[in-house]
Amino acid sequence: MLDPQLLRKNIETVRQALTRRGIELNTDQLRLLERRRKDIQVATETLQAERNRHSKEIGRVKAAGKDIRPLLDQVARLGEELKARAAELEKIHEELDEILRGIPNIPHESVPPGATEEDNEEVRRWGEPGQMDFTVKDHVDLGEALGLIDFEAATKVAGPRFVLLRGAIAGLHRALIQFMLDIHTREHGYTEVNVPYLVNPDSLFGTGQLPKFAGDQFLVEKQDLYLIPTAEVPVTNIARDAIIANEDLPVKYVCHSPCFRSEAGSYGQDTRGMIRLHQFEKVELVQLVEPENSYRVLEELTGHAESILQRLALPYRVVTLCGGDLGFAAAKTYDIEAWLPGQQKYREISSCSNFESFQARRMKARWRNPDTGRPELLHTLNGSGLAVGRTLIAIMENCQDEAGHIHIPEALHPYMGGKTVI
Repeated sequence: MLDPQLLRKNIETVRQALTRRGIELNTDQLRLLERRRKDIQVATETLQAERNRHSKEIGRVKAAGKDIRPLLDQVARLGEELKARAAELEKIHEELDEILRGIPNIPHESVPPGATEEDNEEVRRWGEPGQMDFTVKDHVDLGEALGLIDFEAATKVAGPRFVLLRGAIAGLHRALIQFMLDIHTREHGYTEVNVPYLVNPDSLFGTGQLPKFAGDQFLVEKQDLYLIPTAEVPVTNIARDAIIANEDLPVKYVCHSPCFRSEAGSYGQDTRGMIRLHQFEKVELVQLVEPENSYRVLEELTGHAESILQRLALPYRVVTLCGGDLGFAAAKTYDIEAWLPGQQKYREISSCSNFESFQARRMKARWRNPDTGRPELLHTLNGSGLAVGRTLIAIMENCQDEAGHIHIPEALHPYMGGKTVI
């Protein structure tokens, strides 16, 4: 959530920044509400001062033995007026809060302009797509030919946009999870956490999924709990309503979890295969840091995610998302896109974002500044390190041979019991 003071003092700056997202802020509405708030605040202070004067006068009149009833009536009338002003002021604050909850984060100055993913800017590439002198299969044809990926059974059990993995492919999926967790905990300094897969509405509000994206969530109505769309939600909310000591920063968490998304509004997109499912798994990286370090940490965290692809020898590129393609809470995002021969294109396998203080303000997640001794808002960051299903797809398609076999990357051999080919 944006700082309310920023809207009050620099509303035109906010408006201009949001145009880079393709959003036109209704400044007239905000200015009108702010004027009403100020007017009522002034009126309230005037009434309060008047009531205080009358209250003091009561004592003097009473001491003089005079009738205080008129003054008591006046104080009571002023009290009723103050209650009415307070109710009106509360209503205005609620309107302002509702508007604030729906305003996305301001893009960082380095975010490129643009409206769609076509306007994202490529930062770098690693590896070259392999030259295959045979007809390339996508992961669906490869997996079904091996009898190890079954969409029909998953649809029977649950419905469309689910998948069932068998045998060595299921084992490779599991191996990837353990491999990623080992690298991030042993080499990158993250603490592994295991979290609930159901969260309350406050948690989803804290990271920015509610109220704006309620339609994307799976709700368990009787318990008023939601299936997590990503481990970002429960992991980042560990810091909600907390003050973290400076010496404990940065806080670095890694978490493997399933993710559940309704994919509202995505009908017709990526309906083939495992690209866009209702249930998938990720290894998520989360960092909580001092504000002055957050953009350095964004580069670091992105590098941690990239290192997994490099160890698996999978070609990829990194792009900076343009303003129009940024997520609601993000100030800046790098997408890491792996090369998929079956589609002959790069596809997102990780998004690494700096949210600055946007999530922290919603969660009241703070750190104690040693220079001032006061609590201040943290900066939060996260990124997939990596999306497990999409990494599996990238291995299957990049490491296939003409016979339809899949050659397991060398880094995963110890995790596959020495198995090298599927």
